[in-house]
Amino acid sequence: MNHWTPDDIPEQTGRTALITGGNSGIGLETARVLTTHGARVILAGRSRARLDQAADAVRAAAPKAQVGTLVLDLSDLASVRDAATRVAETETIDLLINNAGVMNLPRRQSTRDGFEMTVGTNHLGHFAFNALLWPAVRRAAAPRVVTVSAIAARWPMGRLDDLMSEKNYRGMTAYAKSKRANVVYTLELARRTANSALQALVVHPGAAMTNLQQHGSGLLTHIITPISERLLMGSAEGAAWPSLYAATSPHVRSGQFIGPAGRDQTSGTPEPAKLPKGADDPDQGRRLWAASEQLTGITFDLDAGAPA
Repeated sequence: MNHWTPDDIPEQTGRTALITGGNSGIGLETARVLTTHGARVILAGRSRARLDQAADAVRAAAPKAQVGTLVLDLSDLASVRDAATRVAETETIDLLINNAGVMNLPRRQSTRDGFEMTVGTNHLGHFAFNALLWPAVRRAAAPRVVTVSAIAARWPMGRLDDLMSEKNYRGMTAYAKSKRANVVYTLELARRTANSALQALVVHPGAAMTNLQQHGSGLLTHIITPISERLLMGSAEGAAWPSLYAATSPHVRSGQFIGPAGRDQTSGTPEPAKLPKGADDPDQGRRLWAASEQLTGITFDLDAGAPA
């Protein structure tokens, strides 16, 4: 493919993008670029103060930007339900970008609803939010759902058995599970919406220093992260390219995994990437979907919001 940059993004005027984790890092950069191409963006995150600061930063970069904010804590289903219900009642969401996440928590922690924190936030929180927000997505003429995974989705230790890490907990294993779940969920969503105008894509941003690394501990934080920052990892600006490409390019198709094309897939122009082994197994997709509905208590009704 030709070398793609954000300059190639088509005009987005009239489209609304909702970005979880939009107050920092890749999410904030994604928002900034989309507004420069005319999109209205809604930044979703846990802290009202940080959301307001992020909205101000986007407006400073693009004075005519249309920016809204939404308080959303993906580790709390009550917050997920409240946020999604408010948006679903009034908005049309053309681009839903599931970007927020936590990484390498030092010990097994639980969400407010009792889920292991990493999978509970990175996958189950997004699953529930997407399900409850669905009427707003269905209103769009050509909606896209873009979910941000990671290279870690390919790691063998990220198998989806023992989803809640009840038998054994390691921070990066839980992270790999959550990122594989992002891929499996997206491919199942693509299968279930194959006869609609919706496109569901999953991306990995390569390697970038973002706020995810603040959750690291031990060896990762004190040795690996500083070395990687100097030698390997790129910026949040470049890491946002796969999300932006998946959200706006006319050349993508539903069910694709998009990542950077550069050396070791750490940076570079976005292109279709190799899926994690077995992630496209329909049986695995159905099992994860069913488990996600059972754990959250939320049925993902894909017909919700359809015209009467």
